[in-house]
Amino acid sequence: MNQSGRGFAAIVLGVSTGGVAALKRLLPALPAGFGLPLLIVIHMTRDSDDGLAVLLDSLSAIRVKEADEGERIEPGVAYLAPADYHLLVGRDRRMALSTDAPVNFARPSIDVLFESAARVYGAQLIGIILTGAAQDGAEGLFHIKQAGGYALVQEPEDAEMDSMPRSALARVQADRLVKLQNLPQLLVRLAQSGAASGAEEP
Repeated sequence: MNQSGRGFAAIVLGVSTGGVAALKRLLPALPAGFGLPLLIVIHMTRDSDDGLAVLLDSLSAIRVKEADEGERIEPGVAYLAPADYHLLVGRDRRMALSTDAPVNFARPSIDVLFESAARVYGAQLIGIILTGAAQDGAEGLFHIKQAGGYALVQEPEDAEMDSMPRSALARVQADRLVKLQNLPQLLVRLAQSGAASGAEEP
């Protein structure tokens, strides 16, 4: 099991350039009844609407929606940060939205989500960095590791844009490098068993 001796409670995921295609491969591959919530930051333009969440929801067996202020985090739901809002996890495991200044030139910022989730979930958290052309998420993944959580990073050679994965790997010793095509099966296994250290790459 992870360092807490308990199973995982949540997944946070950050993605930027190439992220729409990545999410269209990942989320539809997760089965109905997937046991963990996913909180996702994808860098989008300020005027984006909820069209991406609606599209992903139509393609996926799990529910996909934009996060709402004060909404309780439920298992088996993927929540996308709304455009131009930071997404945070509160101590009561409800979501909060913020219009504080951009972090790493981004709002929503992956670092903001990861750091808030690490404070709440500690060793029960899985953090994932996928394709992207910036360095947002590296510091947040470091906080997840410091809190005892589990760090997954897309293999840079597998990413459409490798800057975010490489920045994360420069900051954090990831628990596992993963190809996008293998990620859904790995997450299902982690969600079912909590046995991060014993899960073999599919």
